[in-house]
Amino acid sequence: MQHVGLKARMAVVGSILFAFYALVAIIAVEAFGVGIPIVLLGTIGFAGFQYVVGKKVALWSAGAEDMPEERYPDIHRAVERIADDMNLDKPRLMVADMGVPNAFAVGRRGAGVVVVSSELIRLLDRDELEGVLAHELAHIDNRDVIMMVMGQSIASMLGLAAYFAIAFSREGGIGNIVLGYLASVVVQMVAMVFVLAISRYREYVADSDAAQHVGGDAMARALQKISTAGQRSNAELDDNVAALCIFGGERSSLERIFATHPPIERRIAAVRDVERSYY
Repeated sequence: MQHVGLKARMAVVGSILFAFYALVAIIAVEAFGVGIPIVLLGTIGFAGFQYVVGKKVALWSAGAEDMPEERYPDIHRAVERIADDMNLDKPRLMVADMGVPNAFAVGRRGAGVVVVSSELIRLLDRDELEGVLAHELAHIDNRDVIMMVMGQSIASMLGLAAYFAIAFSREGGIGNIVLGYLASVVVQMVAMVFVLAISRYREYVADSDAAQHVGGDAMARALQKISTAGQRSNAELDDNVAALCIFGGERSSLERIFATHPPIERRIAAVRDVERSYY
């Protein structure tokens, strides 16, 4: 589906992050004498490493295993149907015992992976589960998973650049190392504010896409059940995995500033609006 708002936001955030990176690259070249080819190769290598390793780490952290088609035929058929509607290649399906009902997608169009927790399969009715599957396929279709990974990569590069620029300045000393560490944290936080803004918006878009496939009521019920069960569970997901999941956990008012997901009640209201728009 065409989502002008999401694409425009990704373009703006990507441009801002690239501008940050370009500034760091200029400083590296001018102040530290690093060659432009080294800067370019380092950037491509680091981003590629982050993309490949980040995907594998997410799957490993969740304990994901391939989902046997003979054991989960309904899920495979549902994904095939929804993927066909979205003009997507069927992604690789995996299942994991996460301790909470959840799901997430990694990869890109043509090489996507959707992971569904066994707890989610037991919790949801058929139409609700199909809504979650459609939500994850929408992330792959909209290419926002790649944007998240690349955004996090650039934020990490900015943090590393800030650390080395201060920690290994001419004055040196333990004080500079501490200041370098603090500066890297602050720089990464500033860069991630832009990435997280995209993260929250992309959840609304994926919810809307899913609601158009299964109906807003089914999607709303799925979100409510997942949220309620998640609040009752003591299981904690790795932060990198939680950022990709359909439910990122409840947050305090302060934590919501840096949350990867919008409040669940707003998401439920939004998908019910999608339902009403068809009548």
